Amino acid sequence: MKVLLLNTSDITGGAARAAYRLHQGLQSIGIDSRMLVQYKSSNDNTVCAPATRLEQSIARTRIAVDALPLKFYHQCENPTFSLQWLPDRIIPKITRLAPEIINLHWTGEAFIQIETLAKLNLPLIWTLHDMWSFTGGCHYSSDCDRYTISCGGCPQLGSNRGCDLSRWVWQRKAKAWKNLNLTVVTPSSWLAKCASSSSLFQNQRIELIPNSIDTQKYKPIKQQVARGLLNLPQDKQLVLFGSLKATSNKRKGFHLLQSALQDLSKSEYQNEIELVIFGASRPKNPPEFGFNTYYLGTLGDDLSLALVYSAADVFVLPSIQENLANTVMEAIACATPCVTFNIGGMSDMIEHQQNGYLAQPYKIEDLAQGIVWVLKNQERHQKLSTRARAKAEQEFTQELQAHRYSSLFAEISASCIPRKQ
Repeated sequence: MKVLLLNTSDITGGAARAAYRLHQGLQSIGIDSRMLVQYKSSNDNTVCAPATRLEQSIARTRIAVDALPLKFYHQCENPTFSLQWLPDRIIPKITRLAPEIINLHWTGEAFIQIETLAKLNLPLIWTLHDMWSFTGGCHYSSDCDRYTISCGGCPQLGSNRGCDLSRWVWQRKAKAWKNLNLTVVTPSSWLAKCASSSSLFQNQRIELIPNSIDTQKYKPIKQQVARGLLNLPQDKQLVLFGSLKATSNKRKGFHLLQSALQDLSKSEYQNEIELVIFGASRPKNPPEFGFNTYYLGTLGDDLSLALVYSAADVFVLPSIQENLANTVMEAIACATPCVTFNIGGMSDMIEHQQNGYLAQPYKIEDLAQGIVWVLKNQERHQKLSTRARAKAEQEFTQELQAHRYSSLFAEISASCIPRKQ
């Protein structure tokens, strides 16, 4: 079976890393899998991307042009809002690769026009990494539920008009995707509920298949060794926070972590805890946490990330909205207990007080309490670590995910074969 995965990039960003892990998993069980992307960072020859500088320059220009209509919304606070209105030239590329099944992933940044999907004439399986596919343009809706109707009056655009850009995007999707041969896959139970309640996908088949992790690359490394290699202190309890654009993406909750740590700095932990941040470099005027802080910058390779997780005593991700966070999955695979808010797909990975701590949503005092609870008792911490690793091995391996997708591909492919009369 020839499968083609479509994603804007191959390994840059959370959705890309998740899609590429699936690509590797499918290959490992003998499936002919390829990726078609707009930006390629790996040296994998099964990942196809624009090769010439001109093509790459055009791709970058398309992003700016696609976003031009947003300039008319002066109150727009969220830059992650995709319109996908520019025509693309992706169909000839797909035709040359001749897949039997297309598995869509994250296709933002003007990679694929909304109307193109109806022209592909192949079974489509769409793995969702955020909410964009069923909204009027936002990637996470925050407190807005207008995607359950027809969008319009979009708070992220600062709009109070029914017929705004979000309504236009929603209407284009509704018209173009009316008769799609589409199966939706969500990595988290939370996103499955959102998709099934949406006006665009409420009648579509929705399957739940979690993302995966390479448990041979992401595995526990002796803490003393990891800290030595990263030049981190051996005699402190290290709290870890990180993601892509860790300190600038408000959805990741950096401001909430700051408040929680400031509270902790006034407790008996003042001289015991230090903070490690990856995904951001030290700013000129670093925020005050009340603790000594190490900024590790952006880490792109698996070994460096596994070292960081293994060096930490607890990983904290106080996201406001989240699907199935790669960072949490990576942390538990490295046997590092996690503290998060009980939102999105966090409960799919974290079992409260069994392998981590799920704080009440957005309650800073409970987030701080969760950090203390994980760190306070050494014997309990060891049990949390063991259970975290076991969770990853039992539910999130690449092989398990690949077999689940393989079964789905085979079922959908068989159903599309015309029966002999």
